[in-house]
Amino acid sequence: MSDTPAVRSRGLSQRNYILLLLALVFVVDALAMLFAAPYNPESSGGGECVYPVCFINGNLELPAPKVIYPADYSNTSLITFEPSITSTMITMWGVTIVTILALALMARGRAMVPGKAQNAIEHVWELLEGFATSLGGPQAKPYIPLFAGFFLFILFCNWSGLLPFIGKVEFLRAPTSDVNITIGLALVAFGFFEYQGFKALGVGGYLSKFFPFGEFRKGVGAGIIAVFVGLIELLLEFVKPVTLSMRLFGNIYGGEVALAVLTALTIAIIPMAMIALELMLNLVQALIFATLTLMFTIAAMEHHGDDEHEAAHQPEPVATPVDPDVVAAAAH
Repeated sequence: MSDTPAVRSRGLSQRNYILLLLALVFVVDALAMLFAAPYNPESSGGGECVYPVCFINGNLELPAPKVIYPADYSNTSLITFEPSITSTMITMWGVTIVTILALALMARGRAMVPGKAQNAIEHVWELLEGFATSLGGPQAKPYIPLFAGFFLFILFCNWSGLLPFIGKVEFLRAPTSDVNITIGLALVAFGFFEYQGFKALGVGGYLSKFFPFGEFRKGVGAGIIAVFVGLIELLLEFVKPVTLSMRLFGNIYGGEVALAVLTALTIAIIPMAMIALELMLNLVQALIFATLTLMFTIAAMEHHGDDEHEAAHQPEPVATPVDPDVVAAAAH
């Protein structure tokens, strides 16, 4: 059936449609370079922009986001503690609203025989559930909603920066290209897995992971080494939100800079290939953030002595007595 003329013509028309779309993008990009060159950022009057340096500077976006409210905001620091509404926050709210509405509409009218929309949601959920349990085992099951929520939210925030108007309109910018947003996400994750650690082990049990004074019962040397290792782990615990936030911010912002530079210096083909690469890298970054949050949560609930405790309580293997008559029968 796949070789029928109708199917072949439909496949050919789809291919021609894609080629026509690529050609249109190429033509528009070429015309934009000729007749709508970037403005000169060093000239208040928008003077002539000389290729290539001015083209690059005219397309670069500073790490600090545009502050929309208050209008007289003058702080241009990368990380700020003053209340304000930025372009990245507006985009994040938009992504949140669109995602919730889309999921609500797709999940509406759930049935035993799912339609295409419900089937798509269930397929995505099963993929994320299988991936999470393959990494964390049965312990990961209660936290699959958190894992899926972080992954989908960060993924859509990352991908929003690849839309043509995001970053070109003053009040819109990819949320995860703002370090304030990624720090906020990392602090939420940090607070969650620390809470789960205290909840599972209790205050004393959780703190004993970092202050194992009980090891002094095994000797002064063992106690000193255990406390030293515990202090290092305590330091690493506070490094976790830093690595979560900076990895996400650096990759998304760096991708936007690279895409802007390539777009300024070349015509459509290379930028389109870069966008395809960014689609994959943005997905990977969202998966890394969600996966690390899941694994940090599981690790926070495990005591360092769990493995030794389980090993100590494993029953000794019992030797099965051998019946001489059975051995003799087997020999014959």
